[in-house]
Amino acid sequence: MTMNRRDLVLGALGTGLLAAGGAHAADAWPSKPIRIVVPYPPGGSSDIIARSISQPLSEALKQSVIVENRAGANGNLGADLVSKASPDGYTLLLCDVGALAISPSVYTKLPFDPSKDLRGVTMLAYSPHLLVVHPSVPASNLKELVALSKKSDLNFAVTATGSAPHLAGVALERASGARWQYVPYKGGVQAIQDTVGGQTQVLMNGMLATLPHVQSGKLKILGVSKSTRMPLIGDVPTIAEQGVPGFDSGTWQGMLAPRGTPEAVIQRLNKELVSIIRSPDIRSRLAGQGAEVVTMASTEQEQFFNKERARWAKVVEAAQIKLD
Repeated sequence: MTMNRRDLVLGALGTGLLAAGGAHAADAWPSKPIRIVVPYPPGGSSDIIARSISQPLSEALKQSVIVENRAGANGNLGADLVSKASPDGYTLLLCDVGALAISPSVYTKLPFDPSKDLRGVTMLAYSPHLLVVHPSVPASNLKELVALSKKSDLNFAVTATGSAPHLAGVALERASGARWQYVPYKGGVQAIQDTVGGQTQVLMNGMLATLPHVQSGKLKILGVSKSTRMPLIGDVPTIAEQGVPGFDSGTWQGMLAPRGTPEAVIQRLNKELVSIIRSPDIRSRLAGQGAEVVTMASTEQEQFFNKERARWAKVVEAAQIKLD
């Protein structure tokens, strides 16, 4: 069947109107409150960053920005919720590397596919893991801790089974020869609280949430999982310097949206978020807690997480960690 000239003109006109309507819809965004889902309990690194940027983002977009904690299943519950939300720019995910790069290897039945169901907006921050112990633990460095672990029962607090701090602890145990018993929690805040209380003795966790407890003397730091030392925590040696060459791990936070969110909305969000997180006030505030501001274009962020998935898949396979 052939189309006459009138049909072609009407078709072209209709297409143009649809395109214009889409452009106008993007221009009108946002016209209602925006929800940032944090898939972890309050008080953790992702939650701290979300609450640091929510008010400036609200002011930039002239709309309310609400932070909602949807904890569960190592971040997968909240990430799944956002992956199935309407791709209209009103539901966003502020998440760390765990649910995005580790869960695909750890979980046999993941209800969403991070690479297909979520779209990167920008990376926001990075903080290395700190290796800390309860002050009563008679060890002042990694070597002494490893020796102690071989003759005493040490409980290692796991922020969540299959999380980045958990796998960092597994990698450190395997590389250093340490031995400890893993005690799983439902979030970093609970893991920190029990280590502060002495129920667990060893913890690896993001610096942003852990450093205040080191500074207050409630936890003792033995090492930092970064390639170089950090002036913020004094002359604390890196884990790599203490007999585990190349050891480097940390917590990355990024903003994501449901796949299919309009490109104009993604780019507007990227522009505003990069400006906010790089502002002197927030950059200084995060730096004072050990977090480094790291921003990326949407495509760069997705490439980064693809590399992280491949990296952590090897650790998961070596440790034989699998969850339903």
